[in-house]
Amino acid sequence: MKTTVSTKGQLILPAALRQQDNVVPGQEFEVERIARGEYRLLRRQPPPNEGFVDWLLACPEKGYYVPIESESTDTL
Repeated sequence: MKTTVSTKGQLILPAALRQQDNVVPGQEFEVERIARGEYRLLRRQPPPNEGFVDWLLACPEKGYYVPIESESTDTL
C-alpha cells in the first residue's frame, strides 16, 4: 500500500489499515530503522492498567457503582 510523507515529516497510515487493525488517534508507534530505506512500524502497547483509574472514577455515572450497607467501624 502506498503512502506519502507530508511536508511536516508525517506518514499517513492508510484508512484501510487503520480500520483493519483498530488504530485510533493518539496511539503511539515505534519506528525502527532496519537498513537504508527500510523501516519497521510497531504499535506500542499501553501499560496493562492504563486508564483503569479513569474507568473506576466513571463507574458512578455509568451505573456500575451500587452502594452497599456496611457496619460502622466506630465500634471496633
